Amino acid sequence: MAPSYVYMYNCHEEEAQLCQLELRSLFGMESEGVGEYSLNHQGPNLGTHCVVSSIGMDPSRSPFIKQRLAVSFEGDTVQAIASAVNAIELQGATFKVVFAALDKSIPYNEQRQIEREVGAGIRGKAEMRSPDRLFGITCLDGRWLFGECMTNEAIWLKHNTKPQQYSTALSTRMARAVANIAVPFPEGITAIDPCCGIGTVLIEALSMGIHMIGTDINPLAVRGARMNLAHFGFPDVVALQDMRTLTGSYDAAVLDLPYNLCSVLSPSDQLSMLESLRGLTAKAVIVTTETIDALVIQAGFTISDRSVVKKGSFSRQVLVCY
Repeated sequence: MAPSYVYMYNCHEEEAQLCQLELRSLFGMESEGVGEYSLNHQGPNLGTHCVVSSIGMDPSRSPFIKQRLAVSFEGDTVQAIASAVNAIELQGATFKVVFAALDKSIPYNEQRQIEREVGAGIRGKAEMRSPDRLFGITCLDGRWLFGECMTNEAIWLKHNTKPQQYSTALSTRMARAVANIAVPFPEGITAIDPCCGIGTVLIEALSMGIHMIGTDINPLAVRGARMNLAHFGFPDVVALQDMRTLTGSYDAAVLDLPYNLCSVLSPSDQLSMLESLRGLTAKAVIVTTETIDALVIQAGFTISDRSVVKKGSFSRQVLVCY
């Protein structure tokens, strides 16, 4: 039975490229429609984007994924699903069935009727407010899919209330996506953010179980990062150091090139930082407000993927480099 998992996602138009880049990273895709995965999979009247994959991942990893359906039954009709779910053993647990809306052509009242019809086939007690188990049903390309449903807990939103803020820091949504792009599979991976600022990327990385440390040349930034990390119960993984003096080897790195309207880095400074970065890692995700492709290549990297994130007239580029 395929797919094993259906991930429903959505994003603002200005973050569409970042969303697609993150999904390509998380689901092991080199480009859209390659391999066993289907990115931006859309059937007739499909109003919400989805990814179908054999990879089981907590939807809260991504700031763009809304729900995950772990498919256990599929059929040609709702009635076929309602019959199949009788085999579910709840062992006294309560349950709820929700319609995971991919097909926006299905009216609201019909969605509720489908929930009731499928729920009636499950042997157990329904609980609408706080069920022990949440199930979902959806229609994809004319096939009805049913299974355990997980919703995104939007953990990054809690990280907006940091004690130390900085006007040019990445948003928590973008920081979380960038951390995922750098380290899509955290197990056994070490990473570094050598210009960590107030720790926006570090916090998102640590909250997802990514082993990442940070450094910064600015003592005020390091102090702010330590306060922010402590505020959310994370360990102090920050050191005061110029990244150009760093040594060691890391599996991945995130470099958000310093951006300040009053102090723009010269090309020579940028190149020096990029060369130091190349000495630390074979994979880097570089965030920049300028086009620096030539400098990235001169530093010894190859740009393998990219996205642009816009906010009004302001934009940032996200480069995936090896």
